[in-house]
This record gives sequence, C-alpha cells and structure tokens, in this order.
Amino acid sequence: MAETILLALTPIFFVMALGYMAGRYNIVDNHHVDGLNVLVMNFALPASLFAATASAPRAELVSQAPLFLILGGMMLAVFFVWYFLQTRILKIGKPDGSLQGLTIAFPNLAGVGLPILADIVGPSGAVPLAVAIASGSILISPLSLVLVEMNVRSAVNGVEHKSSILQPLIHALTKPIVLAPAFGILYSLCGFSVGKVPQASLLLIGHAAPGVALFLTGVVLSSQAFRLSWKVVNATLFANILRPLATAALVMVLPVSSDTAKTAILLAAVPSGFFGILFAVNYKLDSGATGSMVIASTVFSVITLPIAIIMLYPR
Repeated sequence: MAETILLALTPIFFVMALGYMAGRYNIVDNHHVDGLNVLVMNFALPASLFAATASAPRAELVSQAPLFLILGGMMLAVFFVWYFLQTRILKIGKPDGSLQGLTIAFPNLAGVGLPILADIVGPSGAVPLAVAIASGSILISPLSLVLVEMNVRSAVNGVEHKSSILQPLIHALTKPIVLAPAFGILYSLCGFSVGKVPQASLLLIGHAAPGVALFLTGVVLSSQAFRLSWKVVNATLFANILRPLATAALVMVLPVSSDTAKTAILLAAVPSGFFGILFAVNYKLDSGATGSMVIASTVFSVITLPIAIIMLYPR
C-alpha cells in the first residue's frame, strides 16, 4: 500500500519540482508560458481524452453512466458552494472565484488518479477514469469558462462592459478540452472503432499531457511565492475531505454497484487539479492563490489518500 502511494505521488512532486526549478533559475521563462499552455490545453490533453473515450467499448461506456452522473453532480455541488462563498460572502472577483471553484471541484485525475486507479483497480480502471475526466471537462470546465468570460471586463472605446452569456458560452463549448471528450463519448456510443494507427497517433501526443501540465504548473508556481492563508486551508479541506465525504454520502443513497461506489469515492479523494492554474494563465488572471491551493491539496493528500485507499480497498 505504501508503495502504491509512493508510485502515485512521488512522480507528481518530482515533475512539479522540475518545472519549479526551471522557472526559478530562468531555464524556462516563467512569465511567458503561453506556448506550453496551448500545448497542454489545445493539443495534448484533448488528444488523450478523445482517445480514451472513443476507444472504450460502447457497453462498457454505458455502464459507467452512474459514475459520470455521481462525479458530475458532486463536482457541480462543490463548485457552486465555493463560488457562492467567495463571491457573495467574501466579495472576491467572479473570475477568480470561478477558477478557484474549478480547482477545488475538479480533482487531478490525469496526474494522480491515473496511476492510483491503474495500480489498485488494474487495466479495467482506464474506462472509468476517462469517464470521470470527461465528466469534469464537459460539465465543470465550460461552466467555469462561461463565468470567467462573462465577468472579465474589457475596454471598448474607453468603456468597460460585461460580455453577454451567448458569446462566452459558444467560446467555452468550442474549446478542444470540452469538445474532445464529448466527441469521444459520441464516437463510442455510435459503435465506431478507433483504428490502431489513429489511436497510436493520438496517444503519442496525449501521453505528454499529464507530465507537461505538471511541469507547467511548477513553472507557473515559481513566479509567485506559496501563500498559506485561511482560504488555502479551507480550499484544501473542501477538496481533500469534504469532496470524498460528500461523494460517499451520495453513493450510499443511490442504487449503484459496489465497484462504482468505491471508484467514485477514490477519485473524489484525489487532490485538486491544475485546470484552474492553466486557465488563469490563459486569461491573465492571478494564479497565485489557485497555485497555493493545488500545492496544499497535493501535499495534504499524502495523508488523506492512504486513508481513503485503506478504507475502500483493505488488503
């Protein structure tokens, strides 16, 4: 069990540390990372998501519908609770509140969930993981992007204004990170088969997604100091404790199989994801607080993840 946790978390910290050191010592310009951001969000990760969902057998994909709904509902609930608390109670900007909500609600499934599920569940964990990532990419990411774009003020003829909902909605729904898993699911449900050559081609760039994203996260974090605050502490408690407990409560009242319930809780226990940081970079927003949340959640998961694994999969 200890080896499982080490194999899952050590590479994550290692790659993030590489990015951090590269940015800190100016090997990589940590103030101009648009190229790396485009590589991850527009090419590598969409290719990986499409390949994973499109290559899944239709019957197996349909059987994962409860997992899609459970994790999607849980992530939406966590997102809206955090967004409401930050924007209505603490009065922070809606774009920042939206990206913080995305960070807390959407676990780091690609970087942390993949090795843990592969080691504990085995090869059969690939499809539920792809469905879980698709759930967040289709539901949470567009919602966050719409809220960001509706509230990012731009100057036109010297007058600031807010965008209407239609344009941000179209922009969010047409991003590769949203379209790729949606098209992958439709492709599989239609009964089509991904050929070996197309799948190998997609996976060649797709396999780079988790590593480059973690490296980029480290580069971005190197441009600002880690700031431990009550907001970061609360965000860590939301992500590492409240999220899996809420998922556990949800599966207890729903008629789902034991395997689906355990997979949902385990994936909900994964630490905060990096999408919020990458979107903050893309929209030129403050990524300092979001980055601190990711670091704190990942470090705290050294304690919370083993507890979740031992309780769900005792050996």
